[in-house]
Amino acid sequence: MDLSNLKYLIVGAGFFGSVLAERIANDLREKVLVIDKYPHPGGNCASGIDPETGIEFHKFGTHIFHTSCEKVWNYIGSYTAFNGYRHQVLSMVGGKVYQMPINLETINSFYGINLRPFEVDAFLRKEIEKEKILEPRNLEEKAVSLIGRPLYEAFIRGYTEKQWQKDCKLLPPSIIERLPVRKNYDENYFFDPWQGIPREGYNRIFEHLLDNERIEFMSEVDFFAIRGQVPSSCMIIYSGPIDRFFDYQFGRLEWRTLEFEREVLPVEDFQGTSVMNYPERSVPYIRIHEPRHLHPERRYPPDKTLIMREYPKTDDGEHPYYPVNTTDNQEKLKKYLAEREKVPQVLFGGRLGDYKYYDMDQVIGAALNLYEEKVKNRRDVHV
Repeated sequence: MDLSNLKYLIVGAGFFGSVLAERIANDLREKVLVIDKYPHPGGNCASGIDPETGIEFHKFGTHIFHTSCEKVWNYIGSYTAFNGYRHQVLSMVGGKVYQMPINLETINSFYGINLRPFEVDAFLRKEIEKEKILEPRNLEEKAVSLIGRPLYEAFIRGYTEKQWQKDCKLLPPSIIERLPVRKNYDENYFFDPWQGIPREGYNRIFEHLLDNERIEFMSEVDFFAIRGQVPSSCMIIYSGPIDRFFDYQFGRLEWRTLEFEREVLPVEDFQGTSVMNYPERSVPYIRIHEPRHLHPERRYPPDKTLIMREYPKTDDGEHPYYPVNTTDNQEKLKKYLAEREKVPQVLFGGRLGDYKYYDMDQVIGAALNLYEEKVKNRRDVHV
């Protein structure tokens, strides 16, 4: 691999890297090399087709595109059309199904009461005041101070402890800044004006973004194996784990990842919705996905369906997904962010590069902004 004349190298072909590659190729009209350690572009947004049912599924959990940013919507809309899907999440607790986030139906059904919207605040205030928590010291106390002990125990505690594999008393309150409680019966999970699932699937978006003769995409390439061959004048756009880039010199940042167990069942519809949460600790998985519901416009088999059980686990460095925002990790991150300033020829971004949990539209918006601010009018970089 001859990299001697390389001007732009993008590490990671998720939304962050793919959008920047598209801009460099189509707007700057420059050549760019995009590499990814996985055998496909798309990162955690990659989709697949189940061979037995023909149902398209999201390989790393259900991804719903939603945004309030018109700039992002117009940009991504030039590469795909979206269907009219609107996301709803349900939660199975004690053998009963409840709406999530917590809304008026959830509260009334859980407590066996019949509150009106204007009565919700006073009711929850009484539940909250029972605990007398004035300054929450951890996630549990923060959650209880927002919604009271019973709702926390039923819907938040088990789910959170399974997700992070930590006692909620050991997690910082900052992880839950707020818990949305709706005082009406609105079942929509998102309220953004633009929502949907790509009609042709996520894979087609990345094919379109990278479809330019100036873009060379190479899969299953480890950046750290070729790092020494990259010329000092090359601009590197890096969306991998920030701690890995700096050889873990301040210690490893903690990540959570996900594992999925796929199964085909001999029924047309297993759970009636795309995502069902299972917050109880007695259930080993945290969600079941049924991807047929993401494309109501498609005709899928009437006699079988695909489900995916989602299991959270500690990442071993192979597939980091969620940053773990404990105080210790944030202190390490500050040191890595300071190190970033010492390598001006490298631009960092994305979930892994920033160690932040971003939605897809936030990643796309960040990539477009980075392009305008630091890539479009770049000067040759030398170290």
